[in-house]
Amino acid sequence: MVDVELSQPPFTFLDEEGRERVRSGIDLAYFDRDEIILDAGQPGEYVFLIHKGEVAELDPTLPGAQSRIGHYTAGDLFGAISILNGKSRYRFRAEQECLCYLLPKGLFKQLCEAYPAFSEFFRQRLAQKTRLLTERRAEGGVTMAGFMLARVGECMRDPLLVAGTTSIAEAVHTLNESHADSLLVQGEAGPGMVTKTDLLNALVLEGRAQESPVQAVAHFALVKATPGQYLFEVLVQMTRFKVERVVVMEDDAPVGVVELTDVLSYFSSRSYVVSLQVEQANSLEALAAASRRTPELVRALMAQGVKLRFAMGLLAALNGRIMNKAWGFLIDERYHADSCLIVMGSEGRGEQILKTDQDNGLILADDLEWPDCHEQMQRLTETLIELGYPPCPGNIMVSNPEWVGTETQWRGRIAQWAASRDGESLMRLAIMLDSHAVAGNPALLERLREELFERCSRDEILLSYFARTALRFSTPLTLFGSLKKPQHGVDIKKGGIFPIVHGVRTLALERRITATSTLDRLEALVADGRLEERFAEDLGEALSLFTELRLRQQLERLDDPEGRGEEPDRVVVQELSSLERDLLREALHIVKDFKQRLSHRFHLEYS
Repeated sequence: MVDVELSQPPFTFLDEEGRERVRSGIDLAYFDRDEIILDAGQPGEYVFLIHKGEVAELDPTLPGAQSRIGHYTAGDLFGAISILNGKSRYRFRAEQECLCYLLPKGLFKQLCEAYPAFSEFFRQRLAQKTRLLTERRAEGGVTMAGFMLARVGECMRDPLLVAGTTSIAEAVHTLNESHADSLLVQGEAGPGMVTKTDLLNALVLEGRAQESPVQAVAHFALVKATPGQYLFEVLVQMTRFKVERVVVMEDDAPVGVVELTDVLSYFSSRSYVVSLQVEQANSLEALAAASRRTPELVRALMAQGVKLRFAMGLLAALNGRIMNKAWGFLIDERYHADSCLIVMGSEGRGEQILKTDQDNGLILADDLEWPDCHEQMQRLTETLIELGYPPCPGNIMVSNPEWVGTETQWRGRIAQWAASRDGESLMRLAIMLDSHAVAGNPALLERLREELFERCSRDEILLSYFARTALRFSTPLTLFGSLKKPQHGVDIKKGGIFPIVHGVRTLALERRITATSTLDRLEALVADGRLEERFAEDLGEALSLFTELRLRQQLERLDDPEGRGEEPDRVVVQELSSLERDLLREALHIVKDFKQRLSHRFHLEYS
C-alpha cells in the first residue's frame, strides 16, 4: 500500500473506505525532465497525482510560447478529463524530474460510480468550484447555512396590518398590546408603514387629533424584500437606504417585517454592529471610530464564508454612508440639493472592500453660488483622510479643482475626453463611467452619465481605443513555472482583475448599461443578449476569486505592514492550496478567452 496524502479535494469527497481503495490501488512512477507523460490524442489510462516535480500542460495546436496553457506542481492532479473524454486533448510534459502517483482508469471509474460528489468534482465549472472553496473557508466558523444562506423568512416578524381609516388612538393601542414598534397600513397602491415615533410626532408636534386616520401619517415609499431573499441582502438594503425596517412581500401582499435589530441579533458576531454605529454617529469623532472598525468586519465576513459579492455590497454601502455622513457634518444643507459628491473607480463600482485611495469629484448645478466651495472641499478631503481614506496619488479628489465643476463644465470635459482619445482621456472616461453618487443630488450625475453614453456608445473608433486597454497586460499563464519563487508572483490585479473589469466596462459603455458594479453589468449584458449566461457567470466567479486572493494579501499587509506590503497585488503561487491553484489556472484561462472575444468584437487584432 502506497502512503499518499489525500486530505485535499477531490479525495475529501471519498469516505475512509474509498481513500483506502486509492492507497491500495495506486502506484508510483518516475518521469525524466522533458518526458511526455500524456500526449494529445492518447487514451487516458491513469489519473496522475504529482508527488514531486512540475508538469507543463501544452496545446500542440498553438504556436511557440502560446502553446503552454497550464502548469502543475506537487499536490496537483491531471489526466482525469482524458479518461472521462476517452482521450487527452492536451500534452503533459515533465518540466523537471517528476514522481507521480498513478491511479488506474478502472479504479478511477469505480470511484466515480460509487461517489457521485467525487465524479462531479471533475465536471464542475469554475463557479461551482469556487463555491466549494468558500465552503471550505467557512469550516470551523459560523456555518454557511447559518450565515450566507440565511433567508428573510427565517428572521421576519408577523405583520400587524390595519386599515387606513384606523384612528391614531386605535393604532397606538394596537402597538401597545402587541409590544411592537411599527404597523403596516392598508393603502390603495399597497401597504404603508407607521412607527411609534410617527404617531408621537403626529400627536405632539403636528397637533393632529386622536381620531385622525392613521393613513395620513403613514409612509408608503417602502423598502421591500421577499421571503426567499438572503438576509444578508436585506442588511445591505437597510444600510444603503438608511432604514431600520423592510417589508416582506409575497404575491403583492405583505407577509412580514424585518427589523434591523432582528438582523443584527441573527448575525451574532459583534462586527455587524458596525453598520449601526455608523448610523448612530453624531459627530466626526464617532464616525471615525465606527469607520476604523470596517477591517474587523471584513475579517469576520471572510472567516465566516460570506460570498464575496455580498461582502462587497455591504462594505460599499457602509463606505457610502460614512462619506454621506461626513458630507452632512461638513457641508451646509443649503448646498445639498444643487451639488453631488461622487466616488469613482473601484469605490464607484462597489468593489473595494478595504479602504484605498480617494477617487472622488463634485458636480455643481450651473446656477449655484458657493463662494467658499474650494475651502470646503479641501476640508472634506482632509476629513476623509482622517476617516481612513488615503489621498489619491493621481490627485483625483474634490480638493483638486479639475474634479469639481458645474454641469456645463463637466459636459465640456466629457466632450474633450471623447474627442481626444488619448490614454489620459480614456482613463478619465473610464473612472467617470464608474462614478456613483454618495451625497447630494444624484440627478446631477445621472444627466452627466447620459451625456457620456450619448457621446461614446456609438463611436466605434473610440470604443476600439477604449477596449484596447483591457489587453494592456499579458495573462500570466505561461509564467507559472517561475512564479513559485518567493521573489515572484502573479500580479492578480493586472493579470486578472483589470482585464475583466475594463472589458466588461467597455461592453457596458457600448450597450448604454447604467449599472456600475462589474457583476451587475455582467447580469445586464446577459439580459441584453451580449454575453451568454454561463460565460458571464464564470467571468464573475473569476473576478471574485482574484478579488479574494488580493484581499487576503491586503489583510496580511495590515497585520504586517513591514513585511510583504510592497507587493499587495502579487500572489505567490506556491503558497496557495492545490484547489486554489486549480481555480487560479481556470480563472486565468477565462480571462484569456474574454480578451480574445474583446479583440474580435472591437477588431483589436488589426491594431
